[in-house]
Amino acid sequence: MPAGLGARGAAATPGPMVAADGTPLKASLARSLRRQKMRALLLIAPLLLFIVVSFVLPIGDMLLRSVQNGIVPDTLPRTVVALRDDPAEVPGEAVFEALYADLVVAEEYKVHTQLGSRLNYEMGGASSMFRGAGRAVGRFGTDIYAEQFEDADPALVDPARWAVWMADPAVREALPRTADAYDAWAGFTAELGGDDPAAEELGDVVYAALYRDLASGAQAPGLPAVDVAGFESVSLRDEFIADDAGWGEPAIWDLLRTFSPRVTAGYYLNAVDLQMGPDGVEMRPEGDRIYLQLFVRTMILSVTITATCILLGYPVAFLLASLPMRSANLLMILVLLPFWTSLLVRTSAWKVLLQQQGVINDLLVWAGLIGNDGRLALINNQTGTIIAMTHILLPFMILPLYSVMKGIPPTYVRAAKSLGANDWTAFWRVYFPQSIPGIGAGSILVFILAIGYYITPELVGGTKGVFISNRIAYHISDSLNWGLAAALGTILLAVVLLLYWAYDRMVGIDNVKLGG
Repeated sequence: MPAGLGARGAAATPGPMVAADGTPLKASLARSLRRQKMRALLLIAPLLLFIVVSFVLPIGDMLLRSVQNGIVPDTLPRTVVALRDDPAEVPGEAVFEALYADLVVAEEYKVHTQLGSRLNYEMGGASSMFRGAGRAVGRFGTDIYAEQFEDADPALVDPARWAVWMADPAVREALPRTADAYDAWAGFTAELGGDDPAAEELGDVVYAALYRDLASGAQAPGLPAVDVAGFESVSLRDEFIADDAGWGEPAIWDLLRTFSPRVTAGYYLNAVDLQMGPDGVEMRPEGDRIYLQLFVRTMILSVTITATCILLGYPVAFLLASLPMRSANLLMILVLLPFWTSLLVRTSAWKVLLQQQGVINDLLVWAGLIGNDGRLALINNQTGTIIAMTHILLPFMILPLYSVMKGIPPTYVRAAKSLGANDWTAFWRVYFPQSIPGIGAGSILVFILAIGYYITPELVGGTKGVFISNRIAYHISDSLNWGLAAALGTILLAVVLLLYWAYDRMVGIDNVKLGG
């Protein structure tokens, strides 16, 4: 091969393409793309932060609260552990001894009432049982242990020596119940009373624990040897049952076992009128079933309100889209006027209008349509809820419909008529199908808003027209049962998402439009 041809062939061999700065073009393009993505991310970062703070975190907290159940194991830690080793319907003495120690501590910190209130949602009477037991634990007669230990050896009632003993790991290992009771007593003595445990007379709960340790055969190095075989003892089981017979029934212990885990399905069971019984999940008593009925009522009323808004809003939106701009703007002001009035004022106005001695009934009586003794019940029922909420949510239906209808070219209808269609056929076959995206958008807005309303149903719905959202608000603000409120809210969210998915499958979310 000629030398010149070989040189030209070598010079024509392609190499990697480079940018102006000498870096490979592929790497330069990748770096440029990364910069563009970073700039785009920085632009939307405030929005992402807002969504995370105002939407994602609250929903996450709601989901956590709906299964969180720390109050039982935190308030009765010893009882929870003792119950694991005692499967009897009514446990034995060891469990009652653990319950006694827990309630002594809980009463000092005043948290036993909170536990009682929490369990009272699941079993009526639990609150009074814990309140009564908190007051009674100081009168259970456990002071006899301190007296008997003092008679056996005065060193056993010296708080300074106890402080030394409880600092010895060997003693703590030999007397585990005593060490635990002493730590609890020393904790609330120093924290609540501001006193030095080494200078204060020990609580009865410590001596009761020491008796149980020594009675089980434990011997601690450094402590005086005491034979407790001849000691007079107190049956804490009998003391609890004597204070309240409910402690001798299986119900309270089944309840404590059910809610001992830190994660529970109890709130969700309660939210759908179920409970955990001796044989597993079962329906609640008929008189306690309210939530399924409320969920069904919420769905039915929300759909009814949405349908009513469509029937009333479609003609108004059609008129707005058909009128000249000047007249349409004037009517649009009337449509938007409710937004300029407080929701509470509008709802209160409906209370005045709908009551049996109100304006609407007075007009019907004056017109002779009904008699004075046959006035209509339009308030404190489902009728009042539907009327008031339809008025409040109607603009949310009209605006999307008007926006879509405004984008429908009027020439389509005129073309249909020119081809022989009458007014109804031209409307139904040409105009209405093009307005369906507006119906879809308005329906989603109205339904989602309706399903979560609670102020208007609370004021005009009475007992028959309230929604599930009213119970959620009640548990958040009044009963403070946030776990049940979170479970109800989570189920409501799941129902809305399920309906949204079904709507997307049947209609298609792409067909929903807010404008032409």
